[in-house]
Parts: sequence; structure tokens; C-alpha cells
Amino acid sequence: MILLTGGAGFIGSVLHWRLNQRGEERIVVVDRLRDGPKWKNLSGRRFEEFVDRDQAFAWLDRHGSAITAIIHLGACTDTTETDLDYLMAINYAYSQRLWRWAVERGRPFLYASSAATYGGGEHGYEDGLEGIERFRPLNGYAFSKQAFDLWVRGQAKRPPQWAGLKFFNVYGPHEYHKGRMASMAFHGFRQARDAGVIRLFKSHRPAYGDGEQRRDFISVFDCVEVMVWLLEHPQVSGLFNLGTGQARTFNDLARAVFQAMEREPAIAYFDMPEDLQGKYQYYTEAPMARLRSAGYTAPFRTLEEGVGEYVRNYLMKDDPYLE
Repeated sequence: MILLTGGAGFIGSVLHWRLNQRGEERIVVVDRLRDGPKWKNLSGRRFEEFVDRDQAFAWLDRHGSAITAIIHLGACTDTTETDLDYLMAINYAYSQRLWRWAVERGRPFLYASSAATYGGGEHGYEDGLEGIERFRPLNGYAFSKQAFDLWVRGQAKRPPQWAGLKFFNVYGPHEYHKGRMASMAFHGFRQARDAGVIRLFKSHRPAYGDGEQRRDFISVFDCVEVMVWLLEHPQVSGLFNLGTGQARTFNDLARAVFQAMEREPAIAYFDMPEDLQGKYQYYTEAPMARLRSAGYTAPFRTLEEGVGEYVRNYLMKDDPYLE
């Protein structure tokens, strides 16, 4: 039985769908639904039990012997969150407790790190635990994720398999509940549909034209395939990048959205909000050699393939959920 934290969230619910596809139904979903629409991500999913985030450790005390692996995707992912105590409680201390449980019980432990830990990229984007102290996160969310990676590096006792995944810019179905933090593919589609134009940030750096900021955009479907592969290869451990290995511009992304909608591109630019200035990554690209050398060989979708699939198969449908 798999304990999946964040199982009603974006990446977690798509992984849940993929595990169900493979016949895995003994899944314990740990999350917090509150009064938002996130519950819809569990509609049609098969799972053993749903446990509130705050009750997870009490549940493990009673039933933990049945757990075969922990996949820890639950987190506060809001890059504009300013309550550092909250971020450290959810993204750091909670992760520590799950790690220690996995060590004590000898269970595999996969967890979500983030490409946000790389900060402005001035120290590169090389994954692994070596030298990670040199990275300078640009916001509290990234700081909390970096803090846990640093803590992991210092642990003499580790689970039999452990893997941290530095997710780059993930897009795909089931992210509608994320609000401002949803991908630009999601927001761009809605803008194109409702107003006929996609609005992108102006550049505030001379080296980049408007909309020419570059990110490593990756489909959530590719992300979940990597996690499934890790579960199938318990000998593989480490801190890995998870992107396509190719940075693309936001203009490219907007054009891919319009192409999938079979419309001519119409792009407008506006000033970046003040709360993001100085905290915004202008360039990210994931070196993927470490994951490849560990044995992962499957190709990643191109931006046009992944965005086209997302727009046509989900965003343009009345019922955009995974079946």
C-alpha cells in the first residue's frame, strides 16, 4: 500500500490516476481539501483511504505496517507565500517526520523538491546533493524546499530508496485549483479563449526581450512516468532534476497554445507585479544527465506536443478530468 501525500493536488492526482491505470488501488491519500474544488481531482480515482494531513502520523501509528512506500508530494507551493513559519512547518518539518518514519520502517521515500531552489541560476542547475549550499532561493517557498534538501544531505541514516525530484515548470490537467500558481499554459488558454489574446510579463532585464524569458516546461504526464519508474527501480536513489532539458520562451508557449486552438497568435505584454520583481526566474533549464545515467531512457514531450495534448484533450473539453 502506497502513502501518497498531496494525492488530491495537481501532480499527486495525476500520479494517482497513473497508478490506478497500472492496477494499483491500495493507495492512502493524504491531503487537505477544505472548501475548494480540489476534491474533483479524486473523482473517479480508486484508493484505500483518505486521511487529513494533520492526522497522517496518527494513522501511520495504527496502520503503518501495511505501507510499502511513501510518495511525498504534499506541500505549500505558493511562491508568493510570506509566512515562513507556515512554509517551514509544512515543507520542512512535516517532510522530516515522514523521512524519519521511512528510515525507521525501511520504506522507500520519494519526495518533491523544486527547481525554485536554484534561485536566479547564477550557480547553475546541476542536481545531486553535492554543492547545493551555493544556491540562493528567491522566495520563501524555494527556501523551505532548499532547507529540506540540505537536511537530507546531512542524514547518515536514509531510507532503502530515496529520491528527491526538482520539478521544473510543470503543466497539465488537474491544476485548475492552483489559482495564480497554475501554469502559464493553463492561464494562457483561458486568456486566449475569453479575450483572444495571451498576456505575458514584460522583461525588466535588457538581456531578455518581452516574453523571451525562458523556462524548462514539462508535461505532468512525463513527471509521473519518472516517479513510476523510480518505484520500479528501488536501487536508484538521489536528488534529480525533472525537466525536459530544453528551455523555451514564454512566447513559444503562447504560440503553442494558439496552435493547439487553431488560432493565429495574439500576444500582449504587461509589467510584472511588484511582488514578483526580484523573485522571478528569467531562465531555467534542467540538465538531465543524472537521471539518464541512472537508467531512465524514455523521451520527454516537446513543448508543442505536451501543450497541444493538454489544450486539445483537456482544456477544450467540458469535462477536463482524467478518466
